[in-house]
Amino acid sequence: MSPVTFLFLIINAVVFAAWLWLGQSPYMVENFLISADAVSAGRTWTLLTAAFSHMLFIHFFLNMYVLATFGSIVERTIGSARFFGFYLVAAIMSSLAHAAVSTFLMDKPDLPALGASGAISGIILLFSFLYREARILLLGFIPMPALVGAAAFVGIDLIGLAWQTGGGGLPIGHGAHLGGALTGTLYYLLVIRPLVVQHSRGPIDFGDVAAWRRRIEEQHLLEVRKRGR
Repeated sequence: MSPVTFLFLIINAVVFAAWLWLGQSPYMVENFLISADAVSAGRTWTLLTAAFSHMLFIHFFLNMYVLATFGSIVERTIGSARFFGFYLVAAIMSSLAHAAVSTFLMDKPDLPALGASGAISGIILLFSFLYREARILLLGFIPMPALVGAAAFVGIDLIGLAWQTGGGGLPIGHGAHLGGALTGTLYYLLVIRPLVVQHSRGPIDFGDVAAWRRRIEEQHLLEVRKRGR
């Protein structure tokens, strides 16, 4: 397993164990749940800590399974340092999206949320742009091309969010999912794609990990040489 992905798995496991050990104590509630009210109260660190937080085993297991599967591939493709930064940004953006949606669309600024799903949504979108023709299983059992699956995933969250704003829906963080998905899309368009396409020689095979890493290393060397001048 790729090192940063493994590190994130360990952090999630430690926080999950803390929930099991301490329960819904004031310490856990104040430091590992995100809400607009928490941010307004000055607990801005929950924008990040809540994204490493799970109370239920099934929630923890499913998120960690997807993180281990897709995260390792994306990390090996874009490099560990970039993956580390991307994941943290996606986690924070997903928390901000939840706070914004719960406040402005649902009128529930006190609505708490937790989980890595938002950041993982960013990973799935980024993976889907990198490996568009790869086959993934939507909802775990519907096979389809990665980019089509990602679009369907976003569509499901949009529908779910619409239901929630109408007072119904399931207790799922659709806003956080969409915030992470948007982060993954923007990261690909603004960071990864220009990085690889610039100075490339001929077409790029997006499914060739070695080619991606080689192009990224070439770009890095060019930047180092420019600074050296």
